[in-house]
Amino acid sequence: MAMANNKDEEGSSPSNDFDPCPICLGPFRDDAYLDRCFHKFCYSCIVSWSKFVANQHSQRQLSLKCPLCKIGGLYLCDGRCGVVATREQGEGSTDNFSVVYGCNDDSFERYYLNQESSEKNFFSRDHKYRLRCYYREPGAIYEKFNIQQYWRFNRYLQPNKWLHLWLRREIQALTQEEDVEIIVHHILGVIESFAKMNETGRSKGTPETKREEFKKLVSDAARPFLVGRADRFASEIELFLSSGMNIEAYDEVYLQSLGISSGDGAESNIQDQTPPVPYLHFFDNDSDTD
Repeated sequence: MAMANNKDEEGSSPSNDFDPCPICLGPFRDDAYLDRCFHKFCYSCIVSWSKFVANQHSQRQLSLKCPLCKIGGLYLCDGRCGVVATREQGEGSTDNFSVVYGCNDDSFERYYLNQESSEKNFFSRDHKYRLRCYYREPGAIYEKFNIQQYWRFNRYLQPNKWLHLWLRREIQALTQEEDVEIIVHHILGVIESFAKMNETGRSKGTPETKREEFKKLVSDAARPFLVGRADRFASEIELFLSSGMNIEAYDEVYLQSLGISSGDGAESNIQDQTPPVPYLHFFDNDSDTD
């Protein structure tokens, strides 16, 4: 009886039930499945593996062969994702196009394996134009908009529906990173708090003091991310808000103020009139500068 109890205990021990991630050989963290064979991995492990494989090729990789299965067969989802995939026997190695993760009873999320390659291409001509503006004096653009009236008539209290998109592009251009939503929401929060604070005490302070307060708040909020560009960034926000224009119209006026006509030649004209723009390493203060 004692021996039987010992066997039962051994059969129910966690070590016998341990099913590790095939890549890290540790417990699964954030279960993820390849979309064709549905082999399971840690989400971070399979995404890192996909990036490693992509870096071994000179050409862009649109799919990933499962590191576990190298031949064809029949593969079914285990029911957690609510998705079933089949393959014919002898069809060849498994080409997967996405990682399925965040599975629950009625939904799941996907990470597409070519996502990293796509993200590298986010830096558009408009991003380059905005970045190069920071290497030039704004000059005549201040003559295009009446900034004093913007503050005198409390137009800063009016919401701007284009500000979110404009901020995203501006910060993407300055940091040369695509995922900047945290910074964008941080800056938006500062601007909205400033407006709400002045709604309740509109008569306090002169338009000039409010203007300086606004620019200081925005500059201080942006400085941890934009460092030396924070003050200019605050001035550029003020210019955009005081214009009352959408992004396309504002870009048109800004380019004209720089003596550049919009259109297909705009980027080349900027490149001809300004020196090459180096990549800005805002967060790497310890890099070697020989």
